[in-house]
Amino acid sequence: MTHFVGIDVSLETSCVCIVDASGRVVRELIAESEPEVLATALLDTKLDFSRVGLEAGPMSQWLHAGLAQVGLPAVLIETRRLRAAPKTMPIKTDRNDARAIAQVVRTGWFRAVHVKSVLSQELRGLLGARKLLVGKVRDLDNAVRALLRSFGLKMGQIGERAFAERARELVEGRAALQTVLAPLLEARAALLAQRDRLHRMVLMAVRSDPICRRLMTVPGVGPVTALTFCSAVDDPNRFTRSRAVGAHFGLTPRRYQSGETDRTGHISKQGDALARQALYEAANVLLTRTQRWSALKAWGITLAKRAGMRRAKVAVARKLAVVLHRMWRDGTEFRWSRGATAA
Repeated sequence: MTHFVGIDVSLETSCVCIVDASGRVVRELIAESEPEVLATALLDTKLDFSRVGLEAGPMSQWLHAGLAQVGLPAVLIETRRLRAAPKTMPIKTDRNDARAIAQVVRTGWFRAVHVKSVLSQELRGLLGARKLLVGKVRDLDNAVRALLRSFGLKMGQIGERAFAERARELVEGRAALQTVLAPLLEARAALLAQRDRLHRMVLMAVRSDPICRRLMTVPGVGPVTALTFCSAVDDPNRFTRSRAVGAHFGLTPRRYQSGETDRTGHISKQGDALARQALYEAANVLLTRTQRWSALKAWGITLAKRAGMRRAKVAVARKLAVVLHRMWRDGTEFRWSRGATAA
């Protein structure tokens, strides 16, 4: 008889529930959240497993790889689809969550999450680390501005490299402020150095990737956007239609339809937030900074006149996702004519 497994993953230990084809709980156990330990615990039961389900999360891909390596039919379950199942339980416990996951896996009422390659996960880690340092530099800049502003000292519009020198000029002759400001500027300089180091690593990764270089022929798409898109999609063949990529990144409107009610709302903002942000920034560059005209820019500018620039940028971001995916699958360059937006 075939069996189904639900695993509720925690940092230290995971709850495991095994059910049969009728939904009856056959066995429950707790094991360490290590691939080898979980695999051994399941294999020692001597049962035949049809599916082993894990909720998508920070540790899930690592555990999935370890379970799949020993031949277990592991699947990652999309969190949004799984969210409703545990709510049917009157009491929220890890044991009940594992039971709910097992029943969802048994019935097939779930959507499997794509498991990214190790390379894509590593690139995503690089991009995430770079974004973190970019944010920390911005936070320090804002903190310095706020500190000086409270004493009537205004930084004004200043470039990134001249920021520290301008701050020192403003506090010249004020020993107390100099003492407070010096550690902040030293920390900022260290963050800038490490951010630039990570950015150079991004440029090196793009330089050695022909796909990223081809995607950068699209106006507005730079190294960060190209690498973010490639690491987020991972395998272009998992999307049968290029139009589905925009929805995958949460760039299509929500819709609520029930009876006489039919409302279309803002974009769903589901999926990879880092890729969605990169596409939006690329759309902003395309519409506001790129000098050369293309069919895509003309379409976006026309939409901006009718619906506003903000909505136009979101729409162009969705179009960019479609175009980039089609270029990746077809192996083509960006076409500045109307054919570039036909996919």
